[in-house]
Amino acid sequence: MTRLENSILHGVIPIVPTPFRADESIDLDALAACVRFAAECGFNAACLPAYASEFYKLSEAERLQVVETAIAAADGRIGIVAQSNHPSARHAAELARRHEQLGASVISFALPRQFAITEQDLIDYSREICDATRLPVLIQDFNPGGPTVGAEFAARLHEACRNFRYLKLEEPLMGSKVRAIIRATQAAVGVLEGWGGMYMMDLIPDGVVGLMPGLGPADILHRVWDLAYRGERDAAMDIFQVVIPQLAFSLQNLEFWLFVEKKLLAARGIIPESSAIIRRATRTPDASAVRHALWLNERLLRLLDRLGLEKHPTTPQ
Repeated sequence: MTRLENSILHGVIPIVPTPFRADESIDLDALAACVRFAAECGFNAACLPAYASEFYKLSEAERLQVVETAIAAADGRIGIVAQSNHPSARHAAELARRHEQLGASVISFALPRQFAITEQDLIDYSREICDATRLPVLIQDFNPGGPTVGAEFAARLHEACRNFRYLKLEEPLMGSKVRAIIRATQAAVGVLEGWGGMYMMDLIPDGVVGLMPGLGPADILHRVWDLAYRGERDAAMDIFQVVIPQLAFSLQNLEFWLFVEKKLLAARGIIPESSAIIRRATRTPDASAVRHALWLNERLLRLLDRLGLEKHPTTPQ
C-alpha cells in the first residue's frame, strides 16, 4: 500500500486542549506546556484549536491567541496544525491566512455540518479556504448526523487544489472508504483517523497515515502505532486493550471526554489541576461517572510505568 512516509502528518498528531482557569480565562502557560510536552514526545505535529480544544467556545481573538502561543512554544521543534473553523468560507479563509502569517505548518478546517448541503457546496466551500493559503491543508469531516465525504470528494478537490493533502474522518467501519480515497487520489491525499484513535488497529492495514487523538494518552498510542505499523499487531493490541476502555467510556459524550482528558493531563502533571476546567456550557458528570473515569485514567498511569514512559517529560527552558 502506498503511504505518505515523508509527510509532516504521519503517525500520531495529538490535539492540544485549551486549559481554562476557574474564571474560564485561558491559561496560556498551561497551553504552552502542553505543546512542549508534545514536542518532547517526538510527534511530528500537534493540532489546535479543534473540537477537542473547545474551539466552539473561543472567540476569534482567542483562537488566534492560542495558535500564536502554540507556535511560540513549539519553537520549530514540532509543526502546528492550525484549525481554522468557521461556517462561513470567507471567515474561515481569513483565519487560514492569519494562521499562515503566524507561522503554522498546516492549515486545517472542519466541514460545516450545521445543516445539510450538497457535496458540490462542500467542495466550493473548501476551495475558497484552500485557495487562501499556500500551506498543506487538512480537512476534517465530523458528521454524526450522516455520511462523511469520500473518494469522489477527495479526488475532485485535490484536482482543483493541490495543497489539499489530508482528510480526517471519524467514523466506524471506514476501511473501504480509506482504500477508495487512496486509489482515487493515487495516495496524494492521506487519511487520518480521529475519534480518539478508537479505530486505529483495524485502519492501519487499510492505509491510514496517522491518527489524531487527545494529548493525554498520545504517547501510549504512539507506541501502539509504531508496533502495529511494523506489523507487530499482537504486541500493539496488548497495549491498546488497556486504552480502549478509557476511550469508549469517555467518548460517549464529547463534553465528558473533555473532562476525562483534562483530568488525565492534570494527573500527569502536564497542566495544573486548577486549569483542568471545561468552559460552560458543558456536561457535568455525576459522582459515579467521575469515579469510573478517574479509575480508568489511573490504569493508564500504571501503563505508562510498565512501558517505561515518563508521566511528564520535561523540556529545558
